[in-house]
Amino acid sequence: MFRGRDYWSGYDTAQICLNGHVTNSVIQANPSHSQDFCSSCGGRTMTQCSSCNEPIRGHYHHRRVNGPYQAPAYCHKCGAAYPWTSVRIEAAKSLADEIAELDENEKLLLKASIDEIVRDTPNTQVASVRFKKFAAKGSKEIVSAMRDILIDVVSETVKKAIWGG
Repeated sequence: MFRGRDYWSGYDTAQICLNGHVTNSVIQANPSHSQDFCSSCGGRTMTQCSSCNEPIRGHYHHRRVNGPYQAPAYCHKCGAAYPWTSVRIEAAKSLADEIAELDENEKLLLKASIDEIVRDTPNTQVASVRFKKFAAKGSKEIVSAMRDILIDVVSETVKKAIWGG
């Protein structure tokens, strides 16, 4: 732990609101930045997985590793989706229902693809191609909204495959 100028190496604990806004990525190092509710959206904050109670991995402290912190999508211990991941998946699926140009079977396939593109598995590339194909049938507003919802929970590979960046 941090004590004065002592340095330690390892993961800190993060505090993140239910909508995915990081309120404090270094609770152990700087507890004074913690807050019960998010200043961006008013959502309650959490510091541990609601499925297994494991602390949410925060910033990784190491003398040679430094970079921006991004909220994880899934718990590193039990694999459960964090609330901000689940809510984004459900919102994107709701938008899939708004694509009038898709029949019901295509909407189901698009929704299944959403489940796959947020995980980094061998099926992710297949799902990315399918997602891009079906989403392209929707309006620019729907496709843009889906991108905005999913951009923080998909891998860089998926971002490039679907949105080119």
